[in-house]
Amino acid sequence: MRWQEVQKRFPNEWVVLEVIKAHSDDGHRYIEEVVVVDRFENSLEAMDCYEKNYEKINHNVNIVFFFFIHLARILVARERYMGIRGPR
Repeated sequence: MRWQEVQKRFPNEWVVLEVIKAHSDDGHRYIEEVVVVDRFENSLEAMDCYEKNYEKINHNVNIVFFFFIHLARILVARERYMGIRGPR
């Protein structure tokens, strides 16, 4: 499902999402396609669903990332890369 379609179908709701297609541009991550795992009226239920499914879903190579969000918010993800420091 396209990101814009999710925003229209589930306004003012908490949703747990699997992002299956995204791209990066100028240090920002733009979501293109998602799978809606479930929707909720409150954040505690959404967080519980997220926590129960996190390990199982994050091992799926077809999923870019997995999160929950309230759709009344505007989503802009800024990318940060964490490097590994070598010996000093």
